[in-house]
Amino acid sequence: MPEKILLVDDHTLFAEGLKYLLGTYGIEVAGVAKNGLEALKKARALKPDIILMDIIMPGCSGIEALKLIKAEMPEIKIVMLTTSEEDEDLFQAVKIGASGYLLKSMNGDELIDMIKDLQSGGM
Repeated sequence: MPEKILLVDDHTLFAEGLKYLLGTYGIEVAGVAKNGLEALKKARALKPDIILMDIIMPGCSGIEALKLIKAEMPEIKIVMLTTSEEDEDLFQAVKIGASGYLLKSMNGDELIDMIKDLQSGGM
């Protein structure tokens, strides 16, 4: 399992729920950020293995944060969180270097399986 996960979402309840869910599976969340610029700062400080990041956030979007973080710390695996498979930003995110994306409608078991796959080198 990953040593450090950073959650980035401007919806506090969603981020808290995700942190709790991961904790029930024994996955520690090293930090939570509310926007892309905060994500960059926390990525620099915490050096997470994986970042789960919302695409649409005020101030600095997940796409912008992805570019900034990947330019500085290309080893971090970043998975974009979205509510729609039709999101035009998804293709762009993968092109920029995202390891994949998660639909916010998925269940907890699917999320944990994806994190395990990602940690073992999958996408």
